[in-house]
Amino acid sequence: MARNDMNRPTMKISYNAPVALTFALISLLALVANYFTGGWVNANLCSVYRCSLLADPLGFFRFFGHVLGHSGYAHYIGNMVLILVLGPNLEDRFGSWNVLWAILFTALVSGLVQFIFFPGTALLGASGIVFMMILLSSFGGVKNGTIPTTLILVAIFYLGGELWDAIFVRDNISQLTHIIGGLCGTILGFILSSGRR
Repeated sequence: MARNDMNRPTMKISYNAPVALTFALISLLALVANYFTGGWVNANLCSVYRCSLLADPLGFFRFFGHVLGHSGYAHYIGNMVLILVLGPNLEDRFGSWNVLWAILFTALVSGLVQFIFFPGTALLGASGIVFMMILLSSFGGVKNGTIPTTLILVAIFYLGGELWDAIFVRDNISQLTHIIGGLCGTILGFILSSGRR
């Protein structure tokens, strides 16, 4: 009996979510580079804080670059696992370009809020992007002018929990960034869902 290898399916590795995967890889490179530069990368490229934009041209980059920086591996992996879980579905549903623009929009909005209202602190990390993706992913059932119960529950659980923590918990986590990310995800969800109908 002859072997028929021609009909055997071959397995291939697919770069299935280019935006989510590239975001995770660049963030990992930033984490490694920050380690080897003794914190220079986070301080100068991957944190947003009040500065003179005319005297510090990197300040403009930091409005977007702050989402790439992380304080350590645990911070990085906590954000990236969720981005890598949510990203592929969002890219399939809304398209990679729309997900990229959603990330850039959320980074800019959260960076501007930090820059304007919190001059004494710095912000870094992708948790705002994670919350944007969580709320955006809950728009899967939006059709014919109906709002799915899942969207309402996700908003109550995630954003409500962040509001609670912002008021009653004192920690080093920016709940405001999570709330801004969730609001950006909600706004973008309505925009992108209405564009698909």
